Amino acid sequence: MNIEQLVKMANQIGDFFRSYPDHEQAKKDIASHLQRFWAPQMRQQILQHIGEHPDSGLNPLVSSAIREHLH
Repeated sequence: MNIEQLVKMANQIGDFFRSYPDHEQAKKDIASHLQRFWAPQMRQQILQHIGEHPDSGLNPLVSSAIREHLH
């Protein structure tokens, strides 16, 4: 899948969870959503993108969620 589309989708998910008052819980829930609904190839692609591009286009909450909780 196109990485720009994955970044856009991940940021949209983050927009939903960003309203949570507990940002740690929001990060866990973002990662959980990606784990449940994204294909393994999509998750691997976004992880690779973050590793190769520190300024990945992801909002900071989403980037942190992926780095800390998506494996």
